[in-house]
Amino acid sequence: MTDAYIYDALRTPRGKGRKDGALHEVTSLRLSALTLNALKERNNLDGHAVEDVIWGNVTQVMEQGGCLARSAVLASDLDQSIPGLAINRFCASGMEAVNLAANQVKGGAGEAYIAGGVEMMGRVAMGSDGAAIAVDPSLAMETYFVPQGISADIIATEYGFSREEVDALAVESQRRAKAAWDANRFAGSVITVRDQNGLVILDRDEFMRPTTDMQTLGALAPSFQMMGEQMPGFDKVALLKYPHLEKINHVHHAGNSSGIVDGSAAVLIGNKEFGEKYGLKPRARIKATAKIGTDPTIMLTGPVPVTEKILKDNGMSISDIDLFEVNEAFAAVVLRFMQAFDIDASKVNIDGGSIAYGHPLGATGAMIIGMLLDQLEREDKEVGLATLCIASGMGAATIIERV
Repeated sequence: MTDAYIYDALRTPRGKGRKDGALHEVTSLRLSALTLNALKERNNLDGHAVEDVIWGNVTQVMEQGGCLARSAVLASDLDQSIPGLAINRFCASGMEAVNLAANQVKGGAGEAYIAGGVEMMGRVAMGSDGAAIAVDPSLAMETYFVPQGISADIIATEYGFSREEVDALAVESQRRAKAAWDANRFAGSVITVRDQNGLVILDRDEFMRPTTDMQTLGALAPSFQMMGEQMPGFDKVALLKYPHLEKINHVHHAGNSSGIVDGSAAVLIGNKEFGEKYGLKPRARIKATAKIGTDPTIMLTGPVPVTEKILKDNGMSISDIDLFEVNEAFAAVVLRFMQAFDIDASKVNIDGGSIAYGHPLGATGAMIIGMLLDQLEREDKEVGLATLCIASGMGAATIIERV
């Protein structure tokens, strides 16, 4: 098998996913096309340079419905000879797009791919596709379905994370995100979104709240306590599955959970011959990929077993990894990952995470791979691991190695 290299990675800024967000008037199609064009232009690619565009997006209805990947190709400056594949692995869709592209290259199915994803959460509401695991009683009852916020609180309860600990992680995420922007660390990876007249719509992550401190977070009420303890009473469902817990400790709220945002990201992946053809220097090799299914009720613990799997499958140990990107879907997810592997917090999400930036579902996986690549180069480190928890109980991971 041949090696698959990352030649470039870029993203849009994340805009607030609501009507007054900067990107609200931009459709999923247009933002995707802008991202594809930016990758094509700055790498001087021919319109037919890649085999396929693999594009993640989670809520595949309305303007994000159909095969959005193919629509984005047709709306972009890429040739119509390039097809498009829209994929959905919930929160890991962008990462799965990258992993799938890498494995296609490794297997010889084309020299190069563009992979990534988009989610316009302010335009296409999360959950508006009516996922069967949530709405079909025959499955929801069988799997002891609870919403993700309840799952995050189950993790905090099961593994002993206090309100103070989850809030402290959130404050640190905001601090690191501000420090990253203040140091201009995203100059080479965040593109500017402009309107039809060339005027700037957004050139900086919009969701961040850099003044966040323990006092402001301490004033917030738990977001999932009412749905857990009162109507519809999801705590009782959880306790049927995990009776040893006795009571769910509700510690998560808007300030220590990932934000609802809009955004897009793309990664250019190819073999050695592709780089030589276009005069491009590879930045990293995609060393390994993995995915796994996990308990669908607690749901968000996937980063731990998928990391165990990817390390074991590749004869590696946790000490072989220099830096980690663990998606901050909820604070307890990251705390559990660091607890399970006894990892120093200074190696995890060193530029902040989705609690500060927001989590554009279909794009986040590609975004954190790009962030990890930037960090390895800046810190002069060699090997990084990116991973996400996934709705309904899954995990995904990617290991990259600088070349």
